[in-house]
Amino acid sequence: MSIRLIAGLGNPGRKHERDRHNVGFWFVSRLAALQKVEMRSLPKFHGVAGKARLAGSDIWFVMPQTYMNASGMAVGALARFYKIQPEECLVVHDELDFAPGVTKLKRGGGVAGHNGLRDVADQLGTQDYWRLRIGIGHPGDKNVVADYVLSSPPAPERELIESAIARCLEVSPLLLAGDMHAAMLKLHTKPEQEGPDGK
Repeated sequence: MSIRLIAGLGNPGRKHERDRHNVGFWFVSRLAALQKVEMRSLPKFHGVAGKARLAGSDIWFVMPQTYMNASGMAVGALARFYKIQPEECLVVHDELDFAPGVTKLKRGGGVAGHNGLRDVADQLGTQDYWRLRIGIGHPGDKNVVADYVLSSPPAPERELIESAIARCLEVSPLLLAGDMHAAMLKLHTKPEQEGPDGK
């Protein structure tokens, strides 16, 4: 099954662009730049979006502009219009349960209190879609999570998050080719477990 839609979750506007909650935006905007995809505002899809033509098929990139809690509007609108199945969707988001620098790929599962993921699941009618989870760490107290995700990480944490995004971009050819198992294997292997040739 190939991936036909990659959605990076975040909040729109200059005020939020450095927030931990916006790591999905950081990844998708960089991937789009790498693929030379022009991202533009598409109001009917509730987001900033663009498409790449790879191996004879289109892959849409989208950054919803509806704020995190309504992220599913953009994903659902694109999926319905282009008849994209949930298992052909990859949602990139911040993950409280992982330390900064940790990133994992999985299909399906719960939403663990992430309102963006919950809305995507509601719009797609299932939780059976792919997620690329980029760790931002946990503040240690659930009562301060809202402020934590809406603030910028300090420089050392930002560097770790950037290194995780860089690793995700390294495996992006596999993601774009729909070879999720190979992408997972490469992403979940710690760098020190790899040989000198990167294998």
